[in-house]
Amino acid sequence: MTLILSMAAFALVASLSPGPVNLVGFNTGLVHGWRPALWHVAGATLGFVVLLLAVGLGLHQILAAWPALLWILRVAGALFLLYLAWKLARAAGDLGSGAVAACPGFRDGALLQWLNPKAWLAAAAGVALFVGEDRGRLMLFAGLYLVICFASLACWAVAGQWLRGHSPSAARLRLLNRALAALLVLCAASLLWEG
Repeated sequence: MTLILSMAAFALVASLSPGPVNLVGFNTGLVHGWRPALWHVAGATLGFVVLLLAVGLGLHQILAAWPALLWILRVAGALFLLYLAWKLARAAGDLGSGAVAACPGFRDGALLQWLNPKAWLAAAAGVALFVGEDRGRLMLFAGLYLVICFASLACWAVAGQWLRGHSPSAARLRLLNRALAALLVLCAASLLWEG
């Protein structure tokens, strides 16, 4: 039982703490509402769980053997974060109609996790701490992460929806979008700086 509680606490802290996926989920909830944001949340959750399983099944060994792949992932991740930042910075500050097609969706959430340095660190650290070579523990950890990650990311989307309900002005939304874009640029810069 202690192992399960430790795994759950790790998953909660890693999923709920701010990062690129959370910022995009928050903004999606703000602009489009929490229901359309759930597509992004679902994609990010499943993307992370697949990443966790891949790391647990040996992907980290491939990256250790071929460090150039890790560099490619860092650059691709930074470019994707810069692209998202550019889209946010250019947003007009209008609250959208909530159309699902206009907001980050399932694919975007999954891709963002695979290009997210926070996700890679959480997967590697979690596997090292709780799993080792035990495939049963890996499946348990992945199952816990699936539920906790979805709930945590959904909280960010709901927080965006909450702010949406307080009808901020277009000027304030543009300012918030630019602040979120700046945070994504900092995430991208830190990703390249670490390389």
